[in-house]
Amino acid sequence: MKPENQTSSSDFILLGLLVDNKVIGVVFAIIFSIFVVALTANMVMIFLIQVDSRLHTPMYFLLSQLSIMDTVFICTTVPKLLVDMVSEEKIISFVGCGIQIFLYLTMIGSEFFLLGLMAYDRYVAVCNPLRYPVLMNRRMCLLLAAGSWFGGSLDGFLLTPITMNVPYCGSRTINHFFCEIPAVLKLACADTSLYETLMYICCVLMLLIPISIISTSYSLILLTVHRMRSADGRKKAFTTCSSHLTVVSIFYGAAFYTYVLPLSYHTPEKDKVVSAFYTIVTPMLNPLIYSLRNKDVMGALKKVLLKCSPTQKTMVCNLYLTMGKATESCAQCQERDPCNLLLISCSTDPLIVCRLRGPEAAAATAVSVAPKA
Repeated sequence: MKPENQTSSSDFILLGLLVDNKVIGVVFAIIFSIFVVALTANMVMIFLIQVDSRLHTPMYFLLSQLSIMDTVFICTTVPKLLVDMVSEEKIISFVGCGIQIFLYLTMIGSEFFLLGLMAYDRYVAVCNPLRYPVLMNRRMCLLLAAGSWFGGSLDGFLLTPITMNVPYCGSRTINHFFCEIPAVLKLACADTSLYETLMYICCVLMLLIPISIISTSYSLILLTVHRMRSADGRKKAFTTCSSHLTVVSIFYGAAFYTYVLPLSYHTPEKDKVVSAFYTIVTPMLNPLIYSLRNKDVMGALKKVLLKCSPTQKTMVCNLYLTMGKATESCAQCQERDPCNLLLISCSTDPLIVCRLRGPEAAAATAVSVAPKA
């Protein structure tokens, strides 16, 4: 039975990526791997920013918001895409399509504004470092984040009801892998030119406002860096800003193609490739770009990985045994999980201080292993 016969009159059918059946398994594995990496990387980024006090700064607070947006963004389209790739029925309900459009518009709009505000944060950090704690205080950070979410949701609340109230008749097949507005509007049986013009103006404004903030901020940053006499200061400024500029270039480039270029430049195949790039690949690249090129994030990650690692457990067990406080072997001690047996406060420096939990706590507090001369 054909999928069309199994759908209600309001359901849509997504054609998907139209991948050859011979390679669909490979494409599925690649997309699934990217999805897992993106989810893991963004969740790790959010976790590190929450638990490491060194990352409790305005820049990392805004970065955590970006990771949340990327997580919701990729979860809006990829799970449905993966299901459709292994299913004969590629149906999405009318309500489901509306929800997908709303979440997609909200996340992409929120990222537009947030990336612009992150450029402002970098401007204040580089050009006004002494006033940075005052200008970017906690209240200001919350206002910037709330403004980004509000701006994105405004776009979703404005365009989603209009799109879903357009009359659709005839074919219900969307030549795309998710409900993107330009692809959905091709099924409309009414004149949508006025709405498309409104959407075009809306998207241009949503691109123009943050791009203006970014351009102004980085122009002032370049002037400030040019005046710096310290080579280390210049290097630090460029390192701080390069990750953000990389993300901005990738994200805004794809969005510019989709919503600003005239229809004559578009084909269904090109649209799918570009959409796949910024809905699937970009949410994975963002946390990787910020983590791999950032010493603070990598330091926080190493700190978490080293905490209660097997190496530290062995060191603690050996120290505990040399004190004559345990009768079991080191292997048995590890099996009992020293991180629960002992209250450990160890550093990666040669000076290691381990505090034991229980009656021996006072005596063990003074135990240390000093570095060799």
